[in-house]
Amino acid sequence: MDFLEYIENYRKLVYDKICEYVPMKEPLGHYKITRDYIDRQGSYRRPGLVMLTAQLYGATPEDALLPAAAQQLSEDWILIQDDIEDDSDLRRGLPALHKKYGIVHAIDASDTGQIAMWKMLKDYIIQAGVEKGNRLYEKFYDMMAYTVEGQYIENTFIQDTKDLSKADESLYMRIVDSKTCYYTVYGPMQLGAIVAGQSDETLELLKKVGENAGIAFQITDDILDMTADEKKFGKKNFGDLYEGKLTLIILHSYKSATQEEKQKIDAIYRKKRQEKTQEEIDYLRSIIEKYDGIGYAKGVAEKYGSKAQELVEQYASTIPKNEYTDIIISAMQKLYKRDK
Repeated sequence: MDFLEYIENYRKLVYDKICEYVPMKEPLGHYKITRDYIDRQGSYRRPGLVMLTAQLYGATPEDALLPAAAQQLSEDWILIQDDIEDDSDLRRGLPALHKKYGIVHAIDASDTGQIAMWKMLKDYIIQAGVEKGNRLYEKFYDMMAYTVEGQYIENTFIQDTKDLSKADESLYMRIVDSKTCYYTVYGPMQLGAIVAGQSDETLELLKKVGENAGIAFQITDDILDMTADEKKFGKKNFGDLYEGKLTLIILHSYKSATQEEKQKIDAIYRKKRQEKTQEEIDYLRSIIEKYDGIGYAKGVAEKYGSKAQELVEQYASTIPKNEYTDIIISAMQKLYKRDK
């Protein structure tokens, strides 16, 4: 069994638990909107890592279910806000919530999702006991707070800076560490380890592996934004260019460009999403192709993905040997070797 097969084994269990906390009730219109992204379901990678890591270290699926459901619900309500901030058109292959129902109703739905998420975590404290429950709560809180910091840094560039000459790969990596490495990879793994009663030393080990896998995951996501089949990816292509986001693809291409090309790129990046023309996006694509921005990004993703694999092998003696060991290794691969 690989990681994607593992996820499918527990998808319904996690989804049903979320629905318990966000039921269809009055006012029905509000809960229909709140359930929209929940019912579309995502990749479930994050709750999958919570469940898998917990089982790897000896916990049961029931032990990890509430934290896994809270992890997935956090994604569902955060994406509503992300899509409003980015003015995205699509999410999971369908119209973004604010496009479908309006910004006001979308914000209300996001608020309800967040409230339900914190209720799950409170209930976990009751279920697991105060010591373990509070330890997991504090980790979850830290993960969420750091993620929002990364969102702020990214939005500051998009909304205020709008100048690629003032950005570099270190800024990109800071955003990725907040929004992807912690939130998408090692945070969920650490939550699973806490469920299983593991030490801080184990959590630190998982962080080292997850940092590298998370970077590889995000760079791959950036590449897919430009190359993936839209139906599989669930979002329109070139969203990062329209939104003016930092990626290794555009940073490498900008660094390699002539002064005249840089001036034109900056002029496009200073525009809001709605102001950018197809011709301007095509120009950015031509620059990326000219300087092989995608090829460069693929090489960096492979480097970090390989490093994650090496660390898994390096720490193999400290990782339990059971039916979940190979699935964890598969999970690190599936984070960056994917098409959606």
